[in-house]
Amino acid sequence: MGEPLDVLALGDFAWDVLIHTGAPLAPGGDTFGQVELQPGGSAANVAVWARRCGARAGFVGKIGRDRFGELARENLAEEGVEFYLSETSSRPTGVVAVWVDHGGQRSMVSGQGADFLLTPGDLPAELENARHLHLTGWSLFTDPPRRAALAAARRARDAGRTLSLDPASFQLIEETGPAAFVRMTAGLEPAVIFPNYDEGRVLTGAREPEVMARRLSELYPGAVVALKLDAKGALVGSGERFAYLPPTPDQASDATGAGDAFAGAFLARWTRGYAPDEAARFAVVVSGWVVARRGARPPLDARMKEHCGV
Repeated sequence: MGEPLDVLALGDFAWDVLIHTGAPLAPGGDTFGQVELQPGGSAANVAVWARRCGARAGFVGKIGRDRFGELARENLAEEGVEFYLSETSSRPTGVVAVWVDHGGQRSMVSGQGADFLLTPGDLPAELENARHLHLTGWSLFTDPPRRAALAAARRARDAGRTLSLDPASFQLIEETGPAAFVRMTAGLEPAVIFPNYDEGRVLTGAREPEVMARRLSELYPGAVVALKLDAKGALVGSGERFAYLPPTPDQASDATGAGDAFAGAFLARWTRGYAPDEAARFAVVVSGWVVARRGARPPLDARMKEHCGV
């Protein structure tokens, strides 16, 4: 099968319609701003950032038989990500509307596109050839694609591979039920989990990050907890031992995809033997750079190329 991938992300590829306004929306009225189309999707973003940060990365997903699907293939190829894409005529390639307000916070409307039709039969034989599998909650909240994601996790675990999980949405965790979500995901025995503050709050009921991190470690025994605290940095560790990583001085402009960039950068280092706190320190710089720019995958500048070693 060739050299194993360091990271294989499974789940969503979607095109982000980014809407930036310098002021709150005027209900029933008109507002000037900027509207852009950019590649996205949480799992695809993780794969791209892992590749940008030096890992051999792949992506498993489903696209529509449409122009946006063709563009998805072109985008992943340009990024150097090895992709395993199945196609469907039943739904178009995923599109997400992302409104970014004047303070940099984003609100999303996610259409259930072709990525939500991924089935176990779409999983590639190459899945076991990856050292690490990354899943997001977006692949677990509905079925399909839940059965495909769980089948991939079982295959990876049976092959002795490691697994990571991004819970993805505190609202959908609340709808699923925090206890039910933990039962479903803790049984996958993830080696790393990437909750943000709100996801951690819903999963644990705690509000203090240190308490939250310890409770998450109890819910996911043996897992490295990489708790993303947005403008306050990150907490990383397991059990009772956590390292605090302060934020970068980057000025927040657009939070879209910053958590995915953190996960991809972290996995690029962690899967190559770096300690969790070292991988997280590297990832904080990457995600801080992303949040100061528009979109989930802004083109690398000289600073970020040097940081990533490319």
